[in-house]
Amino acid sequence: MKSLSYSLLPLCLVAALPFASLAQSQKSAPPTQPPAQQSSADTGNAYYHYMLSHEYEEMAQTYGNSDYATRAIEEYKMALNDDPSSKYLNSHLADLYFATGHIREAIEAAQNQIAKNPGDLEAHRLLAEVYLRSLSNNEQSDVAGQMMKLAIAEYEKIVQLAPNSLDDHLMLARLYAADRDNAKAEDQLAAARRINPGSEQTALIASRFYTDSGEPQKAIDVLKSLPPDDQTARTEYQLGTTYDQMKDQSDAVAAFRQALTLEPDNLDVEKALAQDLVATNQAQDALKAWQDVAAGDPTDADAWGQIAQIEQANNQFSAALTAVRKARDLDSSNLEYQFQEATIDDALGHLDDAVKVYSQLANATQHPSGVYSDREKSNYALVLDRLAQVYREQCRPDQAVAAYQKQASLGGAYQEEAYDQEVETWREAHQYDKAVSTAQEAVQKQPRSLDAKLTLARQLADTGHADQGVAMAKDLVAANPKNLEAYYQLAQIYTDLRKWKDAADVLNAAQKQAPGKDDQMMVDFQRAMMEDRAKHYDAAEADFQKVLAADPDNALTLNNYGFMLADRGVDLDQALAMIQKAVKLEPTNYAYLDSLGWTYYRLGQYAQAQENLERAISRDSDDPTVHEHLGDVYEKTGRLKDAAAQWELSLNEFAHTVQADMDPGEEAKVQKKLDSARVRLAKESNNTPPTKPE
Repeated sequence: MKSLSYSLLPLCLVAALPFASLAQSQKSAPPTQPPAQQSSADTGNAYYHYMLSHEYEEMAQTYGNSDYATRAIEEYKMALNDDPSSKYLNSHLADLYFATGHIREAIEAAQNQIAKNPGDLEAHRLLAEVYLRSLSNNEQSDVAGQMMKLAIAEYEKIVQLAPNSLDDHLMLARLYAADRDNAKAEDQLAAARRINPGSEQTALIASRFYTDSGEPQKAIDVLKSLPPDDQTARTEYQLGTTYDQMKDQSDAVAAFRQALTLEPDNLDVEKALAQDLVATNQAQDALKAWQDVAAGDPTDADAWGQIAQIEQANNQFSAALTAVRKARDLDSSNLEYQFQEATIDDALGHLDDAVKVYSQLANATQHPSGVYSDREKSNYALVLDRLAQVYREQCRPDQAVAAYQKQASLGGAYQEEAYDQEVETWREAHQYDKAVSTAQEAVQKQPRSLDAKLTLARQLADTGHADQGVAMAKDLVAANPKNLEAYYQLAQIYTDLRKWKDAADVLNAAQKQAPGKDDQMMVDFQRAMMEDRAKHYDAAEADFQKVLAADPDNALTLNNYGFMLADRGVDLDQALAMIQKAVKLEPTNYAYLDSLGWTYYRLGQYAQAQENLERAISRDSDDPTVHEHLGDVYEKTGRLKDAAAQWELSLNEFAHTVQADMDPGEEAKVQKKLDSARVRLAKESNNTPPTKPE
């Protein structure tokens, strides 16, 4: 496929305007005889000098030697001395001045020609072009403004002398627009359209004028006014880009599709179509379009990058990885492709590969000076956060914390978030003393941070200092009655302590302070979680449904609501649909994979249950519940020894887990399963017949 650009020259960029008539005059070979001369002229000598000039001019063009250009000019002057009234010689000398950069002399020559013959159309055009060249070569605003006025004046004379010249009206329209005289520009565009209503060029320039003037609807009307037979791929493309500027991607898609129908091999059109298909949530059509672009130009790194993004969004990670690696190979300096590759490696469970790429990115985005722009700081922090998350999935808390500490060195909100994640990392690893000490350090480093103090309050409450944690959280609520996070953390502390009424009272108080829809939704979610822990399932379900009504794509709510249903063995199809959606939204979240595996278990689909639970454990082996669930699956599929091993791992993790993170009776339930399995395994061992001697 070919790649063509349909971009139109902005009206304000007069410096880049083409000089068509000049280029045409330079490319045309001179006539074998000069025009007819007046009787008083020495035509023989004039012709002799004219031919010499022509020879020098050709030599100057061939060899790029300015001396030859100078000789050509001198010969033209001598020819004019012999035949001073020759219109052709005067005009061509001005052309030659212009072509060789002698702008002042070109202006004088053209003005002399016009003085002799005010109706000389070509002399006016040449003078106008000289003014435009002068405009493009002058950066001083006063000089440029003067040249603009002079060029406009010449084109005003030109359209008087040639009122039916479409190109001249269009050029004058562009000059008026560049000079911010929109009314006169519009008049010239109207004149051009009267000359040739079906002119694509006129419609395109007019549409750009209206777009630049902030009237996109008029731009669309101009393009759509062309007769159907005169509509081309170029006009449809311009129509699509105009719709894009109006944020009307649906109509833009239709225009780009029509442009492709008229010119199927145009990659620029297909790229624009693909982008709008993504914007209008037509992912499969967008994927096909980007694949067509990549097939037409396999060196287009952006196309491969876009393919990777769509495949990743569709959870087609292997295809996404292939595409992003092609993009990276084509543009190795593009850090976005490397970042995308790492996220796909993570999704595929290639955790060592993900660590390698994220580490390389961290080195590339770190500034030893410690000086960052806001964007650079954001990029560096994001890479460190992703690196730390993978370390957490690998159960490498020390490396994860080291990454967060680098993030904390960025200060401000980055430091606050980093400390919070450090605490969570130590909690996941069941190293609660370190979680507390990190929370205390965060408060010391950030004495004004409410979040740091709330985090410390919860750690204290969860590690045997309940009264101290509750008192601290209550003080923070009293000191910050408008800050809802303080209410949420206090309610969570009460929930962990199984003080359901106290938790409900705090959430009711939070609801009175919640000013907006999002805040109300968060209160509903917190209440649903509390009611679920309290086994008030009807109330929890009602609150979960409120959250999903406000935010149907809330992955955390989809998972937690679905798991609550699956764990009770009710509405399993609904639970499966919700959890599948949550996993699609966050495919690397081990907790969601656990929920999905457990739902399949409840449905009796043990192969799918085992697959998802094993994926969950590969991402977090510290969660006792996941080990319990996988043990249950192994038992159902006749792998009692493997089941016992998983239950034993579950008990080991429970032994290191604070009471706040597990419900009463969970540990005893798993112990009962393990004891039963050991008895059965012992019986099976005793009932094994002895081997016969050989």
